[in-house]
Amino acid sequence: MQKILAVSCAAAAAMAPLMVLAPAATAGGGPTPDQHRALSLHAKLNPFKVNKVHGYGRAQVHLKGRHVSVKLRAKGLLANAPHAQHFHIAAKGVCPPESAATKHNGKLSLSTPDGAPFYGKIGTSLTTEGDTSPASGLAVDRFPVGPDVHYERSFKVSEETARSLRAGTAVVVVHGIDYNKNGKYDFNLGKSPLDPKLPAEATFPALCGALKKAPHGGISGGQGGTQAGSLDSGLTAVAGTGLLAAAGGAFYLRRRTTARQS
Repeated sequence: MQKILAVSCAAAAAMAPLMVLAPAATAGGGPTPDQHRALSLHAKLNPFKVNKVHGYGRAQVHLKGRHVSVKLRAKGLLANAPHAQHFHIAAKGVCPPESAATKHNGKLSLSTPDGAPFYGKIGTSLTTEGDTSPASGLAVDRFPVGPDVHYERSFKVSEETARSLRAGTAVVVVHGIDYNKNGKYDFNLGKSPLDPKLPAEATFPALCGALKKAPHGGISGGQGGTQAGSLDSGLTAVAGTGLLAAAGGAFYLRRRTTARQS
């Protein structure tokens, strides 16, 4: 981890290629009549199985003008490692299929550039503090650390990101994988295409979810109060669909044990 943190400053400059990988913005041109209308979006974060990921998560975004409030929960990520997370924008607004994977160091896996034609370039870096622009795309010292992510932050996004959120072409991507299951980021997939000083595992996508408008502009639980309850409930429900079983079932077994003792 210390080695990864040491190169975070140099890594920021290396994000430039990714910022131009996606096609030109498709979210529309000038101002629209509803550009200041409040909007709630949500995403179910699914794992890239081709990258040997078994985590899962959910995200909620409340947008008003250019101001956003973001809540993101994730489980099952590599422990004790930073996980970069972003709004990707201005492309197809979808997560890439497993078939988009290519070989990296001789191993079939999905890199961030592999997915760019689908989810687009970085529009916003979901950092824990400080700058949230694409320039902080690899600011690994300011991203959540796994295995579980409990992220909440409010800030202002760019006009382009706001347009993409409203147009339905914004995607949440959480990065950082452990392809060979040795409990750390290493170079078994080679160097990161975003920064050769970083292992590819540190920047390859782990979870992905397209942000969609919530029914009637809101998510159950209401916009006026906290939404954490509905988000966490949804995350538990996702686990019950089978992703938890893929992760080993440990969380489920702990809950059963607690229930028997009560």
